[in-house]
Amino acid sequence: MSSTRRKALVVLLTPVAIAGEAAQQQQPDNRRTFPDSNPDEDTRLPNGKSQKDAISKQAHEDALKDVESLIHLAEDLRDELKHSGEYVVALSSVRKTEEIEKLARHIRGKLKA
Repeated sequence: MSSTRRKALVVLLTPVAIAGEAAQQQQPDNRRTFPDSNPDEDTRLPNGKSQKDAISKQAHEDALKDVESLIHLAEDLRDELKHSGEYVVALSSVRKTEEIEKLARHIRGKLKA
């Protein structure tokens, strides 16, 4: 591009850029504002108990149920491997290991959160 074309483009586009910047500066802020609330403040359930306590109690119970099913799967796998031959691994054993891995990842994800 020749220098005269560049100069012409700069001259033509400068007012457009300035107008765009001015329009952006004049636009009101459209962000929502929420009422001031203390994030440390705990909400109460209708029965008077803490919502955070109820949520953590339910998460604990869910984790215990998941761990019980993980233990059950692991014991089934152990029994199945004991009954199979030394050189043969059943396809169901491989599937159970995959289920155990999936459940273990699920439990780990819940406990990290």
